[in-house]
Amino acid sequence: MSQRPGPGPVLAALPDVLADCVGFYLDVHRSPELSGAEERTAGLFAGRLRAAGYRVTTGIGGHGVAGVLRNGPGPVVLLRAELDALPVREATGAAYASTVRAPQDAAADGSCGAAGGGVVPVSHACGHDMHLACLAGAAALLARGAAHWRGTAVVVGQPAEETLTGAEAMLRDGLYERLPAPSVVLAQHTAPLPAGMVAHGGGLMLSAGAMVTVTAHGTGGHAATAHLGVNPVEVAAAITLRARESVAAAFGAGDHVSVTVGALHAGTRGNVVPDRARLEIAVRAPDAARRDRAVEVLRGVCAREGAAYGCPRDPQVEVRALSPATVCDAPTLAALRTAHLAAFGAGRVAGWPPSSATEDFALFGSAGAWLHGVPGIRTGYWMLGSVGPLPWRTAPGGTAAEKLAALPGNHSPAFLPDPRLTTPAGITAMTTGALAMLGTARGEGASAGG
Repeated sequence: MSQRPGPGPVLAALPDVLADCVGFYLDVHRSPELSGAEERTAGLFAGRLRAAGYRVTTGIGGHGVAGVLRNGPGPVVLLRAELDALPVREATGAAYASTVRAPQDAAADGSCGAAGGGVVPVSHACGHDMHLACLAGAAALLARGAAHWRGTAVVVGQPAEETLTGAEAMLRDGLYERLPAPSVVLAQHTAPLPAGMVAHGGGLMLSAGAMVTVTAHGTGGHAATAHLGVNPVEVAAAITLRARESVAAAFGAGDHVSVTVGALHAGTRGNVVPDRARLEIAVRAPDAARRDRAVEVLRGVCAREGAAYGCPRDPQVEVRALSPATVCDAPTLAALRTAHLAAFGAGRVAGWPPSSATEDFALFGSAGAWLHGVPGIRTGYWMLGSVGPLPWRTAPGGTAAEKLAALPGNHSPAFLPDPRLTTPAGITAMTTGALAMLGTARGEGASAGG
């Protein structure tokens, strides 16, 4: 039986790459790009992979990037981070805060901004810039420490995660035909935990999700004669209220199903009744079956409200993207937790409950076998603490849960990882996680079940 490679010699080079990775993070943070428009970010990431010795392929499923480092026989381990940012105005006050504004149509789903177009503020309010910098650092360490492991590292920069379309696009573009198909896929995500910590779940990490657009149709006209027609803004408002009520009635509290309206686009000024209104809705559930049932509940709400208001056309319900639940298999979870305990110590490795957040990363694993045709790919995923000591200490609350609730979370305009502590921890977590899956110079397999 082969043994896991020890991380010590590989991590020894961390001080040599850290400053460059922090600089990369600051650069990407200042210059975010929306989903589907990540050309510059992808180019910077690809350049770092090439400099580290990876064979790089670009333009996969849009601006997707993949680097391959073949290092003898052994497992193929895919490490992934995201390229895209959000249409959120940054309010962190950081010296390196984003002031970028971008055209609405730069977003892959066209969902940001007002219905009439224009530009929107853009920021890395979800930490993808940190994920990418940490992955660049881990890729560099694996290349420098190649004498201490065997196998193949596949490093992926994924576009369009925020629209839940990028992973599928890369796979449909032949990611696993053009590059070695992995035996395990790994990713991490920033969270409002103390920087320098990691957290693991008990299997289910992230919910299944759906991105849904609802278009309500009205008659349009003058505000003074709105009573003579159908105001689609009122229809959209009714759908917003009824959707939550109907989902609550259809599911129990223990089902953890939610339908959230995040955007309503309609009209141009107060004295003009528009002829349509558009809702952007996020559906979340612990599994695909409950997610799909929730979407059907939403369809029913839209049909009933459209009829009640006398809309000239039934509201249109379009499911724009779907994501499976992210579930870590037991052997991979155990191997990652063991590796992180050794690297960080028990005091800096925490538990993490199932989250109603979602993303499309699971498609790279066994949940996407219907798409990529490779069965049995294992999945590893963990949370990366990102809150500096002072914000954590001064956050209201006497317990970790109370502080988590009080601190700015992902997608908040005030969300900002502490780069001084988060970057080295993220590089360490990804590097040791990869080494736990790879083989040593003496063997060909890892002991995590591959």
